Amino acid sequence: MRAIILRARDDCVREKVLVPDWPDPPPPHTNQVRIKTLYSGITNGTERNQLHKGNYAPGDRLLPMPTGYQTVGRVIETGPDTKSLQIGDHIFVGKSTGGHLEYIVVAEDELLIKLPDEVDLSEAAIYGMAAVALNTIRNAAPQIGEKVLVVGAGCVGQVAAQFAVLQGACVTICDIDEPRLEIARQIGAAEQVLNVEGTGWSAHIADESFDAVLDFAGVPGMEEQLILAMKTGGRVLLIAGRDRVIYPFNLAQRRLVTVKQNSHFYVDDLENLARLHSRGRIDLSSLIQDVAAAEEAKRIYDTLRDRPNELLGTVFSW
Repeated sequence: MRAIILRARDDCVREKVLVPDWPDPPPPHTNQVRIKTLYSGITNGTERNQLHKGNYAPGDRLLPMPTGYQTVGRVIETGPDTKSLQIGDHIFVGKSTGGHLEYIVVAEDELLIKLPDEVDLSEAAIYGMAAVALNTIRNAAPQIGEKVLVVGAGCVGQVAAQFAVLQGACVTICDIDEPRLEIARQIGAAEQVLNVEGTGWSAHIADESFDAVLDFAGVPGMEEQLILAMKTGGRVLLIAGRDRVIYPFNLAQRRLVTVKQNSHFYVDDLENLARLHSRGRIDLSSLIQDVAAAEEAKRIYDTLRDRPNELLGTVFSW
């Protein structure tokens, strides 16, 4: 079967390419189903981390291997004990071992949901990133009228801003990439959209201004700035991306700051995401810049590795 795999070239540079002869999965048994992939979404941060041998990337000895956790497919075969899914159902699979594969076998009680008929299947291919955003907002628990700063206007940050607004928060989103900020302006969820390139942070982000800071940018060494932006008793959420978290203890203690780490998502996050998305409460279409054939994998992943700001939401069609 076809698969997009992570591998190391002879010059030790990593790349992701489509191969035609990856082994087929075994037939489904017990409560498993076999799905034919229709769309799979790139997870920009995680997959770029893998391309650069980052802090949570697989080691060279494990390569080549498929990676990814955003798959939308149609059930084409069921095991003898399957109860909730049937042939023809469209499902989203967030299983990290799924990857960008033409066929996947997965148990029906794993990290997946049956998709509502009203959902655009290509948009559902970024449900993994969107569900991380929802899980982050659950952990941040913004209240009506609270000021929330979203740092980073990638896919996860953009969706988190929308969920925070649904909670009644006053949201500011910032980034150094103007095209991404323009998308945030078009979506219209955030009350402020700020470019913090160069001296923009010090010019626009005043100390003690926000009840919650949600950091989706993962810039090393920025922790002190995030804490300075907090009001006393506020909270800061760090969403993956870092190798270490370093900040002055006394600064955080004086502010009574709560620091949380947040990543991943659960089935109920996916269910609530699908419910709100199917009702038009969450805009994912504005975040998808490219729906490309799986055969375009090398070009797209070379861009993600070397020029990541040129990509936002990217979905492969199978």
